[in-house]
Parts: sequence; C-alpha cells; structure tokens
Amino acid sequence: KTRIGGSPRIGPSSPDGLLLRLKGWLIGAMLLGCFPSPSQAGSPGLSILLPRGGQRGTEMDVSFHGARLGDAQEILFYEPGLTVLSMNTSNATELKVRLKAAPDARLGQHVVRVRTAGGITEARTLSIGQYPVIDEKEPNNDFASPQPIPLNTTVHGVAGTEDIDYFKVEAKKGMRLTVEVESMRLGSSLVDCHASILDLKRFELSASDDSAFALQDPVASALIAEDGVYVVAIRESSYAGNNDSRYRVHVGTAPRPLVAYPPGGRIDEETDIVFLGDVKGGHREKIKFAGNASGEVEHYVIQDGQTSPSPNRLRASPFANVLETEPNNSHAQTNTPVAELPVAFNGIIEKSGDTDFFRFKAKGGQKYEVRCLARSVQSPLDPVLALHKADGAKLAENDDSGGPDSLISWTVPADGDYWISVRDHLGKGGPLYVYRVEFVPPNPSLSLSIPEYARNSQQRNSIPVPKGNRFATLLRVNRANFGGNVILSAQNLPPGVSLMSDLIAGSVNETPVVFESAADAPLASRMATLSGAWTNSPGASGGFRQQIDLVYGEPNNTVYYKAVVDKATVAVTEEAPFKIRAVEPKVPLVQSGTMSLKIVADRKEGFKGPIKLSMLWNPPGIGSQNEVVIPEGQTEALYPLNASGDAAVQTWKIAILANADAGKGTVWTSSQLTSLTVSPPFLSLQIPMAAGEQGQSVAIVGKIQALQPFEGEARIELLGLPPKVDLTTNLLFITRTNQEISFASRIASDAPVGQHKTLFCQAVIMKDGEPIAHSLGGGGTLRIDAPPPPKPAAPAVAAASPTPAPAPVATPAAQAPPKPLSRLEKLRLEARERAQAQIKQ
Repeated sequence: KTRIGGSPRIGPSSPDGLLLRLKGWLIGAMLLGCFPSPSQAGSPGLSILLPRGGQRGTEMDVSFHGARLGDAQEILFYEPGLTVLSMNTSNATELKVRLKAAPDARLGQHVVRVRTAGGITEARTLSIGQYPVIDEKEPNNDFASPQPIPLNTTVHGVAGTEDIDYFKVEAKKGMRLTVEVESMRLGSSLVDCHASILDLKRFELSASDDSAFALQDPVASALIAEDGVYVVAIRESSYAGNNDSRYRVHVGTAPRPLVAYPPGGRIDEETDIVFLGDVKGGHREKIKFAGNASGEVEHYVIQDGQTSPSPNRLRASPFANVLETEPNNSHAQTNTPVAELPVAFNGIIEKSGDTDFFRFKAKGGQKYEVRCLARSVQSPLDPVLALHKADGAKLAENDDSGGPDSLISWTVPADGDYWISVRDHLGKGGPLYVYRVEFVPPNPSLSLSIPEYARNSQQRNSIPVPKGNRFATLLRVNRANFGGNVILSAQNLPPGVSLMSDLIAGSVNETPVVFESAADAPLASRMATLSGAWTNSPGASGGFRQQIDLVYGEPNNTVYYKAVVDKATVAVTEEAPFKIRAVEPKVPLVQSGTMSLKIVADRKEGFKGPIKLSMLWNPPGIGSQNEVVIPEGQTEALYPLNASGDAAVQTWKIAILANADAGKGTVWTSSQLTSLTVSPPFLSLQIPMAAGEQGQSVAIVGKIQALQPFEGEARIELLGLPPKVDLTTNLLFITRTNQEISFASRIASDAPVGQHKTLFCQAVIMKDGEPIAHSLGGGGTLRIDAPPPPKPAAPAVAAASPTPAPAPVATPAAQAPPKPLSRLEKLRLEARERAQAQIKQ
C-alpha cells in the first residue's frame, strides 16, 4: 500500500481497514466536501456535475446538481479550455449546461463554480480526457458476459456494493494496453477503485489498487503477447462501493510512464529526462523548463499521437543537476563527483536496503532548506534524508515533514566537505524509487490564502459582494524565511468593487479585508489576483494560492483529494435587505478592560428580521462573544469585547460579519474596516488583604496609581465580594491624584469563614463622551474569621453559715487568675480595633 503522511496505511483486506472503509462509505453522503453546507441556505449550492467529464474538442451536456440554481447567470472556470454554449435555468436543483471543450483543453480535472444572482457555489471538478466517452451498461458483472468497448475509450461507471464491472476489448500482439482510473481524483466522493487486465482464461496480466503515481487511483498496464480479446475489471477495492462510487476509466494504447528521472531540471536549460514505468520501456525526452516555471511542473508524454491521460510531475528550479553514479552506498566510497552547492542531487534507490550517498562542499554560515522530493514527484519512495560530516558522523536526519517527503533546515557549521544520504523509511527499493534533493537558500517568500472557516466545508472561501454593500473575509499570509509586515493589493476585481485592507502585521499571520461594491455596480464576477509584498523588501512578494479540500474520510477527516487554485472568485450579487456599520470607538480598549462596540443596521423598507453578528477576527489578546443579534425590527446592538492583560498594544483593523434570512435564504454582509486601539491601562490598583470577623465591619483598602493622565473623575466599583458580605460604600469617585481608596463593608454573622481571593475593581474613565472600562486589582483577598470563643464564667462564692462554726475544716483554694489571651486572639482584637478606627475616620 502507499503510505499517507509517512505512516503505513491499513490494508483494505485487514479487519481494521475494512471497518474504516465501511465507515467511510456510510458517512460518504454526509461529507460536506460533497454537499452544500446547510448554514449557507441563501447561497447557491453545488454538489456534483454529471456526467463527471467529457472529451476535449467536443461539445457535451452536463447537469449541475445543487440548490438555488434557478437564477444562475454564469459558469466560472479557473483556466481556459471550456466555454458555455447554453444554460437552462428553469430548475432550482438542476442546471443543464451545454459546454464545449477546446481541442487543446488541458487533460485532467478543471475546477468550476456557478454564479447566481444571489451568490457563488462551492468549487467542483469536471474531468476532460482525450477519448470518446461511453457509459457503463448493466448487467456487466459477469466475467463471461463483459460489456464490449472499443479501444481508446473512456467509460463512465459506478462501482456498486459487491459489484465488478467487466469490459472486453480486442488487442494486437505487441500493443500496450493501459487502464487508468479516475475515481478519488474526480473529487466527488470517497471511493477507492481496483483495476485489472485479464485474458479469457482469467489469468491476471496486470492489477493495481493504489498507486504512488495517482494517489488512491489505480493504473494497470500490460504488453499484449498475442492477438485476442482481453477483459478489464473495475471494482471498489473492498467491494464496499455505493451509488456515489463513480469512476472514469481510460482504456487504450496511450503511454503511461509512472515517474521521471531525473525528476526535474534547471530553468531555461534543456534537461535529458527518461520516463520510467511504461510497459514498453523508458521514453526519453529533452525538456526545457520555461523561465517563468518554478516548483512543480506538469508534463504529458505523447507517443504515436496518443497523450498520457494525466501528467507526470517534474520540478523546475535554478539548480544544476548532479546524478548519482553507482556504487555510492557508503560515505567511504562513491563514484559520484564531489559537488559544490547549490545543486540538486538526483538518484534511484534501486533495491531493498539501498542507501545513496553524495559528497559536497559547503561554506560555513550558509543556510539551506534541504528538501528530499519523492512522493511529490510521484515516486513510491518514502525518503529518509540525513546530513553527515566528512567522517560520516550524522549531523541531522528527517523522515517526514508535512507529508512523506523530508526537510532539514541547516546552517553549515564550517567550510568543508559534507555528505547527504537517502534511504527508504521501510528499507524498500526498486527501479521507480527516484528522488531529488534540493539545497534551497532561505530566500524570503510568501503566499496568501483564505483560511478554512469550518472543517469539511468550503463556506466563505469565495467572495460574493452584495450590490451597494460589503463582504469581509480573512486573508492569511504564509511567510517563509522572513518576518515583518505584508501589504496587500488586488487586481482584476469586478467593475465597481474595491478592496479595503490593512497591512498584515509582522506579529500575526492574518487580517480581515473588506470588499465593497458600488451601488451601480453590475452583477458580474472576476477571477481576481490577490498579492502581498513584504514592506521591507519589494522583491519578497507572492500571490494567492487556495487549497480546496474536496474529499474527506477516516481517520480524523483526512483530506484524500484537493484542488489548488491561484485566483480568488469575486462577484457582485443582488442587493441585500440590510447594511451594517460599526461605530468606530473614540477611546481605546485597555489591557484587562472591556468595551461595547456599537453596530448599526440600515434596513430596507419591509425587512424587519433579526440580524446575526459575529466578529470575523480577534486581534491577539482580544476576546469577543461568538454571536450578537440585532433583534427583530431594531437597528442597533452592542458587541462586547474584552482584552487580556497582555493584549498587544496596537491599533488593529476589525470587521463584523452579518447574516440574516432575507426570504430567499441567508444573506451575508459585513461592516466596514474599523479601527480598534488597544492601550495600556490608565490606572493600576492593588488590594492588600483585608480581614474581619463574622458580624463585624471591615474596610477594604486599595492602593491606586494613575499610569496615564486623564481628566475628570474615575468611577470605581468593588466587585467579587464573597456571599453575605455587603458594601456600605458602593461607588467611589477619584481623580488622578488619589493614591488610596477604601470601601466599607459589613460581614454577616454567618458569612463563610476563610480567605476569599475574588475581589477586584471595575474602574470607568470617561473620555470624549465614551467610557474606558478597566478591570483592576484582580485576586484581592478578604479573610473572614470566626469570633473568638467567650471567656469562661467565674465560680460562685459560698454564703457564711448563721450557725456556729463546726470544727475547723480546710478552706477552698483561691480562684485562679484569668487565662491570658492567646497570640491569635490578640491579633484579632488589634485588627478589630484598627477596623473600627478606620470606619470612624
């Protein structure tokens, strides 16, 4: 099995693997990656496109299934190659579209969305292939009666429960017969197919379940030994499919290499590359990587007029290639030349237990990101990368880093010779176990994305802006090899739409941005280009790169398939029945303080429904309520905010999201960007321990200091008293010159005894007509004592007898003197006297 995230995958035939797989099928229909989120009731939803693809150079009819599609206005594509010929909007749940794929449309998955008058749908995919498309026809689950299909055909089928789909083709001796399946890669459901090629005697010529080349999708190829009929079998790998287990299988004679060696080359130079894994042997090409190529590059192999159904992945980089020369399985001996950095080392772990070594020279103090690329270039290798001193002593090692590939951040300790070594994590090897090690200097770079709002959801990863209104989203910056402020910009926005943004401060990695539409903006959309630049170096810049997770499954909602786009979908949508604005505060929110942000709604005539508010983003150290509601028919609400004692002192930009049921479903808008200043407190306060007895009065004293000048008086209230302790002084008013405050209180006779560390003060300073609320003196203590026990009564003295005294008897002993007070009783008496004196003062 292929390994995901560096851990061995549970096999489908094992009990644990079968349970996980069955659970995946049971929850498949509930996966939010496949169906619109119910929380976006007003936005259009797109669940699936049927059929799942078509042939390039032809026209095709595609049904877009979802919700609220009746006012669809546009099909959105992220790249050229597909155009819309007609669109039937008569059905709200099924949009029928006639598309045309250009003859040079890119093969593979194309990401699409639908724009309606009210919003933008989730992103889904449509597959474009080179072959004519036919449908699977049941019954075809009997090996003796397979469905006949012509060679070089794509079949759309469903791998049902305990179902095997059989197809027969005629092939000639010496012909390459390739079966490549798209199932997980269709991005619509959690399905894991198995493919095999058999002769009429049921002898298996080739079989595949998962592949390093195509993720969970199988690729099977056979070199035909004699003319005849051959059978292709497709099934779900554990026979646990369902009606959503759709697949596209390409059956033909196209080339199907699985990996390239070397798996990359230098930009603007020709590189001699051989493609491995094809049953007809290696295919060699000279490839020149364009100057604008960087990182991953897709390459389709073409032979005899046929194109590989999906691409091989290569790397384009500014480094010269160094190819291994065997033997190089030890640091003591290698035939590979000594290299000088920076270069890219390329090799193949050709057999089990093999380890490859490369020697290189490096200068002390230089820094590199040392990356071993294998799975990312479709190799089955799970690399373990190590750095060694010249004598072979290990300096660093890494297995997985954000995936099965390896990464070491390294600073060269001194000038000299060093080694790298590469091996497979499980000690495996083979002719396809290629790898590439790049020494990348840590140059500053960045990329932007919209963070995931809710797990398993595409909610709010597009930008629908109501006409004459606003819509806010978060932008996240992914910095590499620098820290500092990033300034944002946007190009190719729809007419009438503008971007309001603040820089992304170096102390955070995201910021709210607001898109605003003019009142006369036309309903339209654009694939906008969002970019960011490091303010300290204009050369450190980057664009938008959004990962769209499409297929989830067990365990832990693992992402099995995703799409990546480099544009943000922005659209002007129909008017919303309300608009909100935040009243920008004139005063700061102080550390350990609170604030109520006023939100005002402008309602259109006739709209009275409640409006739900939520903070889009909280600056560091700022807390907020999850949701505040402007009640039905009202136009204002106060949104409570609070700051921790170490909240970052800075002026931040914030935005409030708003949503309401507008009759057609939920509509989203936002406030403008609003400044929120966080400052140190104006006052400090300490509450020394106060002590008193049950049934007595006590003064609670606070030591106060003005940290910032302020005018007028501050109102101070003592809070957090324990039960059955009442204040006789509720509020105090001080100026900035006061240094001490005292609150008189009365302790009930049955108040709880002990130390109560719950006292604090709330202080409010008025400035420009607005309150600045502080929370001060937290953790102040009031100790409540029980009164001392009463003193024992003196014994009674006997009266004299009136009769003559009898014979003398012994007299009783004299009464003992009073027992002296204990130290604790003396302290209690002194404390009570001090408290009474303070009360009199």
